[in-house]
Amino acid sequence: MDPQQELFSYFLVELKKIYRDMVFDGYMPPENTPYPFIYIADSQQTDDLGNKTAIFNDVYQTIHIWNDTPKKRGTVSKMAYTIKQLARSLEYTSNYKWDVRNADQRILTDTTTSTPLMHCIIEFGFKSSPKAKKIQGGKTSE
Repeated sequence: MDPQQELFSYFLVELKKIYRDMVFDGYMPPENTPYPFIYIADSQQTDDLGNKTAIFNDVYQTIHIWNDTPKKRGTVSKMAYTIKQLARSLEYTSNYKWDVRNADQRILTDTTTSTPLMHCIIEFGFKSSPKAKKIQGGKTSE
C-alpha cells in the first residue's frame, strides 16, 4: 500500500475507535450532521530516493475539526490534543515505520455558514520508511 494511503487509513480506523460516527473522509458530512465532527482531508506524499535499498517518504496529512459554536473552543482543543497524541504514538503500520516531524494547529472562527463555527485545522508532517524485514534462517522475509 502507498504510504500516504496507509497513514490516511491509520487515522480513519483509530479516530473511528474514539469518535465513532463523528469521523468523515472523502466527503464533507451531510448538512444536518451534529457537531462536533472530524474530517480527514488532504494527503500529500513526496518520495525521496534516500539510498540504494529503500525509498523514504515525506507524508503530510490534514485533519479538520468543526464545532457549532465558538463558545465550545475547549471541546475543539481537547479533540485536537487527542488527535495529536494519536499521531505522536504512531510508530508502525503494516508496511512502514513512521516518525512525526511536525503537527501544526490553527483554531479559528468560521463564518461561512449562518451559524458561526469553531474550526480547527491540524497539519501533520511524517517521515516514513519501509518496515525492516525479518531475517529467518539466513533468508530475508517480510
